[in-house]
Amino acid sequence: MNRVVTHELIHTFDHCRAHVDWFTNVRHLACSEIRAANLSGDCSLVNEIFRLRFGLKQHHQTCVRDRAILSILAVRNVSKEVAEKAVDEVFESCFNDHEPFGRIPHNKTYAKYAHRDFQNRHRYYSNI
Repeated sequence: MNRVVTHELIHTFDHCRAHVDWFTNVRHLACSEIRAANLSGDCSLVNEIFRLRFGLKQHHQTCVRDRAILSILAVRNVSKEVAEKAVDEVFESCFNDHEPFGRIPHNKTYAKYAHRDFQNRHRYYSNI
């Protein structure tokens, strides 16, 4: 349940921060789906083992890409090629956008570190 709520809250954050055009711009949707899959735990090792899909080399990126494509296909009436193209166009920048966490919270320990980083975010830039 935490993973699903986190996934949807990332969409909410994107809607407020980036003014996402959900209905006409498939690239906006792709970016939000990439971020949600990346940051919510959808592609955690445990989830991937339960899905019987796991690998060693850049598996997290592959999982995020695949989950984003599946999500787009689930909510929009577009071809798989259009969904793949949209995801590929925005993947690099959206995959590396970790806001509001600052890092990928792979487990509870990383989530605590991310929360601590968030609490101290102004501390490091106060003299700039």
